[in-house]
Amino acid sequence: QVHIVESGGGLVQPGGSLRLSCATSGFTLDYYSVGWFRQAPGKEREAVSCIRRHDGDIYYLDSVKGRFTISRHNAEARIYLQMNSLKPEDTAVYYCATVYYSGNLCRAETWGQGTQVTVSS
Repeated sequence: QVHIVESGGGLVQPGGSLRLSCATSGFTLDYYSVGWFRQAPGKEREAVSCIRRHDGDIYYLDSVKGRFTISRHNAEARIYLQMNSLKPEDTAVYYCATVYYSGNLCRAETWGQGTQVTVSS
């Protein structure tokens, strides 16, 4: 059974940093493309960053480029999202997910319960 659990969210001041962690089980992480998504109140879920399995290509949402870094550690069955220079507009529930690609767009396939990130002074 696929199991995905996100952690590491919280309240942080603008300019601060958080590191989100995603623990996976029930499947072999090596075989999957993965990513982080977020959903703010009243908005649609959007892809923040994805890593494509077969070539390691990494996608970042334009608004997070240079601030966020995705990484995967297959042996640990974990995925991370390092978020620096956080802005209030980064406030959302963040989800870790296995992904599939539709053309060059990564889309969530199986995701966890999410972790809340709130950026506020």
